Parts: sequence; C-alpha cells; structure tokens
Amino acid sequence: MSQRSRQEYLKRIWPRYQRVGRKHRQLILNEFCINCEYERKYAIRLLNRPLGGRKRPPGPEATYGEAELEVLAYLWRQTDYLCSKRLKAALSIWLPHYERHQGPLSPAVRERLRRISPATIDRLLAPVRAKAAPHGRCGTRPGTLLRTQIPIRAEEWNVNEPGYLEADTVAHCGVSLAGNFAWSITYTDILTGWTESRAIWNKGFEGVLTQTRELEAALPFPILAFDCDNGGEFLNYHLVRYFQKRKRPVTFTRSRPYHKDDNAHVEQKNWMHVRQLFGYDRFENPELVKLMNDLYRQEWFWFRNFFCPSMKLISKERVKSRWAKKYDEPATPYQRLLKWQGLNAEKRQDLDKLYQQLDPIAVKAAIERKLKRIFALVHSQRLKAVS
Repeated sequence: MSQRSRQEYLKRIWPRYQRVGRKHRQLILNEFCINCEYERKYAIRLLNRPLGGRKRPPGPEATYGEAELEVLAYLWRQTDYLCSKRLKAALSIWLPHYERHQGPLSPAVRERLRRISPATIDRLLAPVRAKAAPHGRCGTRPGTLLRTQIPIRAEEWNVNEPGYLEADTVAHCGVSLAGNFAWSITYTDILTGWTESRAIWNKGFEGVLTQTRELEAALPFPILAFDCDNGGEFLNYHLVRYFQKRKRPVTFTRSRPYHKDDNAHVEQKNWMHVRQLFGYDRFENPELVKLMNDLYRQEWFWFRNFFCPSMKLISKERVKSRWAKKYDEPATPYQRLLKWQGLNAEKRQDLDKLYQQLDPIAVKAAIERKLKRIFALVHSQRLKAVS
C-alpha cells in the first residue's frame, strides 16, 4: 500500500476509532496494522493524535510579542545596529527618548524590556538583521623619513587614565586610489573609547596637523601618548615637533608595518565611525570636507560618545584549543569618562549639561538630514563626471 493510500485509509477509520469503546478499538487497531503494515505502537500514536498533524505538547505563552519587537527594531536601527549586549545597555538611555517621540509604553512592556536578556534580543531581531557591507581599499603608504626616530610600540600601554590615543586614516576613494579625494582621520582613546573623527582633503601632513591641533583643544582630557600606523601623513617632522616641543612631551609611537592588530582600538572604529556613516563612495568634491567636519564635530560626535555603549576586553585566557575572553559591562565613552577621578570639575559639569540637553532620536534625525545633503553632492558630482 502506498503512503498516500495509507493516509486516506487513516482518514476513513480515524472518526470510527474515536467514537467506539475499547473493545471495538482493538479490532480497528488490528485491522489497521494488518492493512498498512504498521507496528502496533506507531499505529496507536497515529490514531490517538489529531487528524492532519502532530499533537504538540502545550508550552508557556510567549513572553515577548510584537510590542517589544517593534521597540527593539526601532532602537536597533536608531543606534546603528548595535550588538545585543550593547543594545541591552543602551535601552535605559534610549527608552525615555523613544516614549517622548513615539508615545508612552505600557508599564508591562516597559518592564519586559527592562528584564530582557541579550540572547532574547538576538532571537527577536533575527528576522530583521542587516547583511554585512563590502570591504574597502587600504590607502596607507609608508613614511620612511622618521622610522628610526619614532619607536615601535613594543607592548601594550599600562593605561589607567584617558589621553592614550590611537589614530588612523580612512580613504573615501571609491574603487580607485588615483586622483584627489577626501580622507577621514579617526582618533580614539584607549581607556574610555572616546572617539572623534575629522575630514581632510587629500592625505597631507598639513591637514593632519591642523585637525590634530583642533582635536586636542576640544578633548576633555590632555593627550599623553599618540600611536599611529606607518603612513607618511603621521610620520613627519611637523607632527613630531608638535608633540615633542612642549613642556610635557607626548609619547609618540608607531605600529609594526603590516600589523593592523597593533592599532586594534582605532581599526575597529574605522567601520563604526566612518564606513558605517559614509560607506565606500568616492568623495572627490572639496566642498564635502566642510560638510563632513560639520557632521563629525557635532551630531556624529554626540551620537557615538554619549549614546552608544561599547564593551572593553578585561582578560583573555587560552583554554585548551579556544580563547576565553571576558568583557566589562557595556557603557558609553561618556559614562567611562565620568568614572575617571581626574576629570576637571568644570569639564564634568559642561559634559553633564550637554548630555542633559541632547535627545538621541533628534540627533539621529539631524544626522540623516546632513547625510542626504552630503550624498546629494556626491551623486551630482558623479553625474557631472559621467556627462
């Protein structure tokens, strides 16, 4: 007997099996096993379960529903796709602003979002996860003049206060490094994760020096050490003089050639602070530099340092064939900076005042408006080049 015939036969005898008593059920079961060549236990299961499908055991009702998923998906996009552990830490910061813009949440939903775990966030957001973006090109060209004078950072700094910076450049060159185009410089503090970016036209030492001076004046802490790659925009006499000719010289070091992991702190920021914002388009209009810096100095700086938690590696231990890593609790660079006892009282007050004035959802909307203006200029330049 074919499988289809067995299913049709089951549909015919199943109602009769459900109606009759135990004695007659034995007869129907014997007939069913003989005709369909089924084992007796399997035949009993088929006749006892609902017709047309498996009988699933009842389980607990889902704790989280569409209301929680809607909030999580919205905040995940607003925070530029944070991972679940960082998004969990960001919920307490963003939820009051979410309710101000999108309307109040019920106490039950608010409580469930307070208790939600990172693993549950991953499970709920799985259907809406974005795909990874393409990789770009490397624009670092070695600087040879000062390699003997600028030492390689041979070991990790013993960092217990802010001011130890790593710096790197990112090319907005599209698919070709030929010609003139805009570059971004990323500076990140190792202890707090405080990160700022600046745009320059081409990759000359003058632009790097100018933006580094401006950055130092804006930082809420002094620069104690500066580490970079082997690009000629950093390895030059002008930057060396700037860091060394002062009352308290800045420790100036460089990474080993072709070892990106030596500058791991800033390398990971290149994606989060530059590529995630501007992508891989070619920026060959000098007017874009001013627009980029306007965004870098204000909304993007506020958004990343005040409202996006990050995690720091505490320890790394080899366990058999795997590395066991431990991270601290996610916190924003602003929160980490406030924990530093050496922060000037006036700076602390200014930062707290600025934080109270900011609305992350309004900041994100301003970022989108400025990006539209930037990319409108990028696309118009592209059309001119084609025509």
